[in-house]
Amino acid sequence: MPQINLVPMLDVLMSVLTFFILTSMAMTGQKLGDILLPGTESGAKAKEEKPLVIGLQKDGKVLLEGNPQAGQADIEKAMKAYIEKNKDGTVILKADRELSYQEVDNLLKRMMKIGGGNVSLAIERG
Repeated sequence: MPQINLVPMLDVLMSVLTFFILTSMAMTGQKLGDILLPGTESGAKAKEEKPLVIGLQKDGKVLLEGNPQAGQADIEKAMKAYIEKNKDGTVILKADRELSYQEVDNLLKRMMKIGGGNVSLAIERG
């Protein structure tokens, strides 16, 4: 007696059904009256603020934007001026990986007293 194998037939049927479902979903979009949504090119572009970068070398020298600074007072003055100018700006500390965590933590704490939540510690993806 001959038998009909239903598994391949059901596979084809499910594939066709999936095709029609996806096609109908792509062809019918939900429209909300005459509302035109803004695109990325229209409207004002967000101003990207350049972060203030402070570096800490392994010999303990502090750099401001790549330039060696005299001391903590220069860093504080630069940070205060930057934060007053850019309320949402970010101050980034880039510390040498060979420094002890205590040295990095001390500078980071001093920076956070001035900049609060605007201070970040940079890490290298590895």
